Amino acid sequence: MDSLLATYILNAIFSAIPAVGFAMVFNVPRNALVYCAIGGAVGYTTRYALMHLNMPIELATFLASTLIGVIALYWSRKYIVPRPVYTIASIIPLLPGTYAFTAIINLLQMNAQGVSPELITMFIDNGLKAVIILSGIGFGLAIPSLVFMRYNRPII
Repeated sequence: MDSLLATYILNAIFSAIPAVGFAMVFNVPRNALVYCAIGGAVGYTTRYALMHLNMPIELATFLASTLIGVIALYWSRKYIVPRPVYTIASIIPLLPGTYAFTAIINLLQMNAQGVSPELITMFIDNGLKAVIILSGIGFGLAIPSLVFMRYNRPII
């Protein structure tokens, strides 16, 4: 139990670091850097916990990015800052870099060594997983603001 808790804490810390790094690259205001770190840590830890419960990575990423969208929507309304200030940096730890990199490596191997059914299968598997995860991130970030706008529309 202690090692599981330590794993979650270490994942949160190490996922907050790239979120803050990319926030600094995108010139996020200094007072919002802490919230970007919290968003990155919460998103990655949520995805890790859901995957630990045997949920596929695509659905876990969608739910984690939806949670980031809800939290960022709350922070943007509270501090009157545009929502992408918090969301763009917070989703960086959720990006499927390994799957996209493996798909490109498989493509390069097909170019160098010739096409084989195993390489085609690995390329399609990794490429589709990367595309589905990216789609889940996009829909997960869009859904909270769409629902909020739908139910908080001014009555005229």
